[in-house]
Amino acid sequence: MLSCKQASQLLSQSLDRRLSWRERMGLRLHLVMCDVCQRFGKQIVMMRTAVRLMVSAKEQDERICLPEAAKGRIAKVIGTGPLN
Repeated sequence: MLSCKQASQLLSQSLDRRLSWRERMGLRLHLVMCDVCQRFGKQIVMMRTAVRLMVSAKEQDERICLPEAAKGRIAKVIGTGPLN
């Protein structure tokens, strides 16, 4: 039986990778019995969806633009080439 800590880690990981059959079964069993982890799972999915929608809306907003000098400073700080 998974602990709540293990279940929350698997819920988080499931957003980025496919869980193994064993991980999925263990998580499902835990979620059947744990309302708190069920709620956490719904919340992280909702947060991810909200962030994606926000990013998409900001990318499509033509009023928001970053000057080339600022892009260059950011690229220099994070150690990458020029930002496009």
